[in-house]
Amino acid sequence: MQLTPIIFGTSCLGNLYKVVPFETKVAIAAEWFKAFARPVVDSAGKYGAGLSLACIGQALRALGKRPGDLAISVKLGWRRSRRLAPGEEPTFEPGAWAGLEWDAVQDISHDGILRCYAEAEELLGGYPIDLVSVHDPDEYLAAKGADAAMDDILGAYAALFELKARGAVKGVGIGAKDGRVIERLWRAGVTFDWAMFACAPTLLVHPPELLDFVRELKAAGVTLIDSAVFNGGFLTGGDMIDYRRADPVADAAAFAFRDRYLALCRAHGLDPAAPAVEYAYRLGFDAVALNTSSPRRILQNAAYATARAGDAFWRAL
Repeated sequence: MQLTPIIFGTSCLGNLYKVVPFETKVAIAAEWFKAFARPVVDSAGKYGAGLSLACIGQALRALGKRPGDLAISVKLGWRRSRRLAPGEEPTFEPGAWAGLEWDAVQDISHDGILRCYAEAEELLGGYPIDLVSVHDPDEYLAAKGADAAMDDILGAYAALFELKARGAVKGVGIGAKDGRVIERLWRAGVTFDWAMFACAPTLLVHPPELLDFVRELKAAGVTLIDSAVFNGGFLTGGDMIDYRRADPVADAAAFAFRDRYLALCRAHGLDPAAPAVEYAYRLGFDAVALNTSSPRRILQNAAYATARAGDAFWRAL
């Protein structure tokens, strides 16, 4: 699979944490094409209960883009359920999304994933889906109980590979916060074309067994995507770490590492985001997924693909 080295996440187009004006969303999409001739974007039916997908289609039409001018990856497993009353909070992730018109429901099974795919196609409005995956199978396993949930997930993957076999999509993959679930499905015989790791490996968290599995996938020809390089923004100074608020006591070791890391970056005159992205490439990852709600950050994110810290920094680290 040929991917751009930076993939643009689109949860912000679904109004993650705040309402983003449509003009800003169009401006974000316009910057994608300044960064790469054929950009790759990653979205999901869960992002704003389909709002992200709808906004991608609307923004591309506003820019006069044709089907095929970019590659679209969609994580499937959630679809719209009912229209919300004015001011009503969605039930699927209360507190995470702003200004939504729809609620969403999880639908993971052979037929369920096809329903999600059909809705995603409709929301995109004629812009084809290139890559598909089951969204957060690790969370589904934890919520539903192992055996029944595993049957649902394997059924969903059977459906996705049927889509690929008939040429509807070009690749089938997986995205998960828990790398052990990616490995579990791989051992169960699900031969992904690509795999996205959403919490580790990072400079902060890189257990040897996970790195061994990453090397195994690489050797098998699986395209690797890291969407976790900043540990949810923590590594570059944010308050969140891996989808939760960092605790100065419970996460004391992480805070101590960050202090040393940021000091070292200052000493070498480096933007602390750059080595975090570079680390993924040094591990053999083919692409890094980055997300922003600011149009002016798009080209900066794309530039991390070629930024290199130098041997002296890596020896010091």
